[in-house]
Amino acid sequence: MKDFWVFGYGSLMWRPGFDFIESKRARLHGFHRNLCIYSHVYRGTAENPGLVLGLDEGGFCDGLAFKVAGNESQKVVDYLREREQVNNVYLEKNQTVELEGGLIAEAIVYVADCNHAQYARALSAEKAAGIVASASGNAGPNHEYVKATLEHLQQMGVRDEELERVWHYVCLRQSK
Repeated sequence: MKDFWVFGYGSLMWRPGFDFIESKRARLHGFHRNLCIYSHVYRGTAENPGLVLGLDEGGFCDGLAFKVAGNESQKVVDYLREREQVNNVYLEKNQTVELEGGLIAEAIVYVADCNHAQYARALSAEKAAGIVASASGNAGPNHEYVKATLEHLQQMGVRDEELERVWHYVCLRQSK
């Protein structure tokens, strides 16, 4: 088996949960990071869904690519499918990513399925913040997920203005 790459743009960046040989900053063209998935398990419930990130079409997304040893491939892919496909709201795809330093690689990415019932269409930052501020699931409060993602992006020197806008409104709600 050959070594392969996995692209992370949300919690996979700060909690990959699998062994990897190396990680590099990476850019995926054709998709952008978006709080567009209603979470019924990890950051919310069916009765009070949270919001988690998905890759939506258009633009680009900066994140981390993790290189996985070929002999770990089945174990890692099984883990990723169990984690990311709990409600089949993501489409597993192989996409080209640009690694730091200009190298190009194929990576497994999880793209939002815009035809899935849990796909959140065109939420304003204020509406998204209301959902994030009030939801909690098996992995904890929804706002902790958004905060951890933003903190990791800031450590990488990456700005995500839309996610920052949502976080601003979450903080306003929490200060009341």
